[in-house]
Amino acid sequence: MDWTALYLKTSGLKVFILGTGEVATRRANKFLDHGAIVKLAGNSIAQDLKDKGASLHSTDDVDDLVEWADLVVVASGDEKLSDYVGRISKDKLLNRADFPYDGDIIVPTSFNIADIEISIFTNGKSPLMARQLRKRIQSIITEEDILEIELQDYSRSILKKIIPDQKERRKYLYEIFEDENIQKLIKSGEIDKAKAVINELIMEDFDDT
Repeated sequence: MDWTALYLKTSGLKVFILGTGEVATRRANKFLDHGAIVKLAGNSIAQDLKDKGASLHSTDDVDDLVEWADLVVVASGDEKLSDYVGRISKDKLLNRADFPYDGDIIVPTSFNIADIEISIFTNGKSPLMARQLRKRIQSIITEEDILEIELQDYSRSILKKIIPDQKERRKYLYEIFEDENIQKLIKSGEIDKAKAVINELIMEDFDDT
């Protein structure tokens, strides 16, 4: 497989989407929700897209829209126009919903649970199974997992200020993760008490820091 999973910073990214159907709308919502500037070319767009800042343009303007964009998304049923836009987008990041492997970016199935974002890519073999796997993953991530992430982030922010060595910080993070008292407090949802215990665990070795 010659694809590598990466996350693209989309805040302020200029995205042109050819098409205004279901797939195009889904792509537009995804990019808008992550801070991108989105223009679509097609017949009409839903009011909620307009409310988020998306604008609608004529398909006659695709040359100018491609030139404007950082990322081009082809999600149109017009095969001839799609191929044309694909050809003129050679110097742009390109996502083709119709023929994903003709582009250089694939938009996978993804979902959020609190601050966790999980993406699933089956290498184009089964979108249906991507949705099924999504349901399974959503069912096994618990509130305790979310609290654990919050506490690890809290711990890392403290450790970075006092321990420059990454391997040494990791040792402390494992100790915090495996601490029975902290695990009990997570199970009971007592996040503030857990943070207090974390402070004690860390600072007892750095009283003179």
